[in-house]
Amino acid sequence: MQRVLVTGGAGFIGSNFVHHVLEHTDAVVTVLDKLTYAANREALEMLPEERCTLVVGDIVNEELVDGLVSAHDAVVHFAAESHNDNSLKDPSPFVQTNIVGTFTILEAVRRHGVRLHHVSTDEVYGDLELDDPARFTEATPYAPSSPYSASKAGSDHLVRAWVRSFGVEATLSNCSNNYGPWQHIEKFIPRQITNLVDGVRPKLYGAGLNVRDWIHTEDHSSAVWAILNHGRIGETYLIGADGEKSNLEVVQMILRLMGHPQDDFEHVTDRAGHDLRYAIDSTKLRSELGWQPQYRDFESGLAATIDWYRANEAWWRPKKAAVEAGYAAAGQ
Repeated sequence: MQRVLVTGGAGFIGSNFVHHVLEHTDAVVTVLDKLTYAANREALEMLPEERCTLVVGDIVNEELVDGLVSAHDAVVHFAAESHNDNSLKDPSPFVQTNIVGTFTILEAVRRHGVRLHHVSTDEVYGDLELDDPARFTEATPYAPSSPYSASKAGSDHLVRAWVRSFGVEATLSNCSNNYGPWQHIEKFIPRQITNLVDGVRPKLYGAGLNVRDWIHTEDHSSAVWAILNHGRIGETYLIGADGEKSNLEVVQMILRLMGHPQDDFEHVTDRAGHDLRYAIDSTKLRSELGWQPQYRDFESGLAATIDWYRANEAWWRPKKAAVEAGYAAAGQ
């Protein structure tokens, strides 16, 4: 896999994957990114130009995608609209990017016989009860509950259909909630951190009992690379690091790590259709491919993430006022 096209490679998870590939392999990477509000052009600027090229464009652009795919050995497809709150306000970009965009990628890799890895989310499985010991597996039925998760479920089904119907060489992965550097401050963890930097109390949806299974983005990156190189064609692998925490626990940990009382937060109106619990069983990935997470201690990974946002205020500061204005308008 010497020439890799990474769609959405200027986004949070995508850019961290690009860094991982350039640091740990000899591959040359081309990033295709629309550079929406959630993109991180700055995250790619320090990378060597001879090994990383940014192409600004939309994955629904058939001519652009076809030309890029034809010049690469593999495509790793991260590009997606991914913010649940935004999907509730306007689902149309989610359908366009996540479904139509994935179709465009699939047709290009089909024409040129290029290896594809499709990156998805555990949210396609719906949610689990808080007191349910079960976790999501590759056999869990799909039950998406938001326009975002429904559009990702649709893209997953397209990939599987193209593998079976047309022989496309593709693998899929569904990952739990990522955290780490370069994540947009509209997201849960960076929003709480940057609020505290500004002397603002964190905001917690409802009672904060909703559980997410957290994984550091570096661990997600290493898992995707392992699947791309060693995964079985047509197979799905769930990526998780055994990081189940309630939103309340995460906020309390952030408060403690940043030197605040653990009850120094505000409750806000819960999000519509807020899934209760996500939990990933990554046994298949670990047993078949020998993958293991590096950040097994969530608290140490979270502390490193806090340090990153403190050190990179110049990056997130210009975005902060607009993000908080949007949340305030929604009473959140």
